Amino acid sequence: MSVASAIRIRDAAELPGKRDEDWRWTDLRGLIREVPPASAPTGAVGAGPFDALADEVVVVANGEGAAHVSVEPHGKRIVALRIVSRGDGSHAARVSIDVEADAKLRLLESYEGQGGYLSQTQLVFSLGAGAQVERIVLASDDAEGVTVSQAEVQLAAGAEFGQTVVTAGARRQRIETTVHHPGGHAALRLDGVYLLADKRHADLTTVVTHEGLDGVTGQLTKGVVRDQARGVFQGRIVVAEGADRTDARMGHHALILSDRAEVDAKPELEIYADDVSCAHGNTVGRLDEDALFYARQRGIPEPEARAILTEAFVGEVVDRIWFEGARDVVRAWVAARLGG
Repeated sequence: MSVASAIRIRDAAELPGKRDEDWRWTDLRGLIREVPPASAPTGAVGAGPFDALADEVVVVANGEGAAHVSVEPHGKRIVALRIVSRGDGSHAARVSIDVEADAKLRLLESYEGQGGYLSQTQLVFSLGAGAQVERIVLASDDAEGVTVSQAEVQLAAGAEFGQTVVTAGARRQRIETTVHHPGGHAALRLDGVYLLADKRHADLTTVVTHEGLDGVTGQLTKGVVRDQARGVFQGRIVVAEGADRTDARMGHHALILSDRAEVDAKPELEIYADDVSCAHGNTVGRLDEDALFYARQRGIPEPEARAILTEAFVGEVVDRIWFEGARDVVRAWVAARLGG
C-alpha cells in the first residue's frame, strides 16, 4: 500500500491507515474515502521563497515536470526545487538527485499549496564519496491539503548530508526521510521544526540505518502546537551488527500551547552493535511560566512575550542551518507565523 499507487489507480484502499504501525497517527485511509481525479495543469505559479538564492529554479506543479538534479564531481550548485499544488485533484511526482564525488549541492525545497489536493512526492538522493548536500524544506501547504513527501537518501563514505524541515502542517501532512548510512566517516544531520495552529496536522518521520563502522548522526526536532493542531514525530535509528563506533544522537522537544492540541512522539534506537555511543531524548511541555512572568514584568505584552519565547525555543534548530541566506529566509518565516 502506498499513496503513489492509490493516486495512480485511484483506489483509496491503497492508502496507508491506522492499522499500519508507522501510519497510525496519520490515517489517510480513514480520512479519504475516494481519491480525487487527476489534477489539472496549473497556470503561472509566481515566485517561490528561495528563488533569489538559487542558481536554478525547478518547478514541479501538480505532478508535472518531474525533475532530475545532478552535480558533477567537484561541482557546486544551489537549486530551488518548488513542489506546487493547486486545486482539488490528486497528483504524484518523482525527483532524483545525484551528487557525485566531492561535489556540493544546496537544495532549497518548498511545498506551496492552494486547495484541497492529494499529493505525493518521491525524492531519491544519491551522494558520492565526499559529497556534501544541504536540504532545506519549507512546507507551506494549504489547510485543506493532504500531502506526503518521501525522501530516500543513500550516502557514500565521507559524504555529508544536512537536512532541516520547517512546516506549518496541512489537513494531513507527512514528511518522511529514510537514510542508508554506510559509516565510513559519513556525517548526517536531520533537523525539523513544526509550527501548527487551528486543526493542522504534521508528521515528521525519519528512519536511519547505520550499516558500517564510524558513522555519525545528529538529529534535533522541535515543535509548537496550539488550538486543535496535532504534531507527530517518529524517529528511528538502527545500528546494524558490525556498525561499531557509531555516534548517533536524537532529540525531540515540543511545546503545547492549548488544552486541545496534541503531540505524539515515538523516538526509537535499535542497536545491534556493542561499541557505540547513542542516545535519544524526548520532552513535551508548556512555556516556562517563570520566563513568561519575567517578560511581562519587563513591560512586554503577553502575546509578544509568548512569541519571543517560542521563537527562541525553535531558534536552536534554525541556527543549525549551514547556508546563511536560507537560514535568514527560514528565520523570517518562523517569526511571521509566531507573530501571528
